[in-house]
Amino acid sequence: MPRYVALLSSINVGGNRVRMTDLKAALEACGFENVSTVTASGNVIFDHPQAADAELARRIGDCVQEAFGFRTFAAVRDAAELRAAVAESPFRGRREDKFIHIHFLEKPLIETAFERLLAAYEGKGLETFAPGRAHVHIDFVDGVARSKVTAPFLEKQLGSMGTARNLRSLERIIEAMETR
Repeated sequence: MPRYVALLSSINVGGNRVRMTDLKAALEACGFENVSTVTASGNVIFDHPQAADAELARRIGDCVQEAFGFRTFAAVRDAAELRAAVAESPFRGRREDKFIHIHFLEKPLIETAFERLLAAYEGKGLETFAPGRAHVHIDFVDGVARSKVTAPFLEKQLGSMGTARNLRSLERIIEAMETR
């Protein structure tokens, strides 16, 4: 059976506190198999016969809303997709992995949307961006905490919901997906 990770947005930020044991139990109750979590920020690994598509992501969002009372976006990817995204990062090795992020989108990145992002952020900070297939690579030069690159800003410019993870977290997720 295929193995996936759901990278959930809005978990353990902005008041949406969820224990990973409770998240695991909720997804199991919704029919997901071999469920585990990695770190406490909403990374859920699971087996499921359905292909990683918008329907599967929506089902996960519905499950979280039913169990915890808030809506979340889920970027569902397999290990090969995560490995490819990490490998293509043009910022990898520039500085610590915690400063290099990949912002995973709900749909493929459109070139005009990426250009809109670059234009809207010009002169606002030191961060740099690079396009991916269904994600954006971001170098948070001075760290995420002081950055003006926020999820709402990215969503508005890119016309797509998304959620970001740093390279350190992605490496841990990939390792966990490949270890049963």
